[in-house]
Amino acid sequence: MVGHAFMGAAHSQAWRVAPRFFDLPARPVMAVVCGRDRARAEAAAARLGWAHAETDWKALLDRGDVHVVDICTPGDTHAEIAVAALEAGKHVLCEKPLANSVAEAEAMASAADRAAERGVRAMVGFTYRRVPAISLARDLVAQGRLGRVHHVRAQYLQDWIVDPAAPLSWRLQKEKAGSGALGDIGAHIVDATQFILGDTIREVCGTLETFVAERPLASVHSGLSGTASSAGTGPVTVDDAALFLARFTGGALGSFEATRFANGRKNAIRIEINGSAGSLAFDFEDMNVLHYFDGTEDAAVAGFRRIVVTEPQHPYVDAWWPAGHGLGYEHAFVHQAVDFVRAVAGGTAPTPSFADGLQVQRVLAAVEDSSAARAWRDV
Repeated sequence: MVGHAFMGAAHSQAWRVAPRFFDLPARPVMAVVCGRDRARAEAAAARLGWAHAETDWKALLDRGDVHVVDICTPGDTHAEIAVAALEAGKHVLCEKPLANSVAEAEAMASAADRAAERGVRAMVGFTYRRVPAISLARDLVAQGRLGRVHHVRAQYLQDWIVDPAAPLSWRLQKEKAGSGALGDIGAHIVDATQFILGDTIREVCGTLETFVAERPLASVHSGLSGTASSAGTGPVTVDDAALFLARFTGGALGSFEATRFANGRKNAIRIEINGSAGSLAFDFEDMNVLHYFDGTEDAAVAGFRRIVVTEPQHPYVDAWWPAGHGLGYEHAFVHQAVDFVRAVAGGTAPTPSFADGLQVQRVLAAVEDSSAARAWRDV
């Protein structure tokens, strides 16, 4: 695994837990974690359960005990690491968004296609697909329970940088992150809605906004928190909020909002889908619940049905706890590891693929272009 901070900890938890709860055709062995600083990498290895530590990711490609490379680094390094790993015959799991640009994502998707011809697999980590309630939503749409889909509404609301004194981090620097709220969290709701619908966005019209243009430089930063230093300030070069309208290939209209300035909202992924025969609604801050409205029922008794998605019949749930015992944020990462291992061991193509990641990247780029031009843009 390359990178051992916020996402590295979540992925490590998944690799540790997956074979202990799920019957897998191959058992993941946590061989080596890589970070730039030797002391920190070794401490992370000890804390997270990795056998060895490296400081140069290229060294991983020469190790005979490494068959999978899991990329948990900022976006500016994804393309170089992923392409090299695939060319070296390593299966690759890469955090989202796939890259910092469409050109990088295209190179990664091409490398994945070439690698697939040799049986080498690649997957992008849009983890929220693996939340059981979101997987159930996809199943209901696929079964035709909603009829023809008319509207998609999606929000990803956070508040972790609403304080203008919050320090500058790599997520606020375009050269490292690619974009701000748009790519960091907006990418998730783009993928989640496309996954639920089994459809893709074909056209967008959006706007981006940066509310705080300068922030204190950080003395320490880890995950989503940090400590400001007295060394001055630096420019924020990404968006703080992104809003856009979308048209889906199948005819549905969509509205999307991604912001890290929604005071009081910690990790609110809200998705509502309205169709000719019913509706679905989901909020990650109540992640074990899916609300379903059956529009074919008698109006006298019709209403949204609250489905607690913890039954053994629900996606992924039978490996966990008795019904009613809810899952949490980390469980979707376990499901991701499970699906990836099964695909690699079974010789099948995992999803979401790098091609899926490229499609999302094209949506993000079209939104940025639309905001600059103040016009609709094709994806």
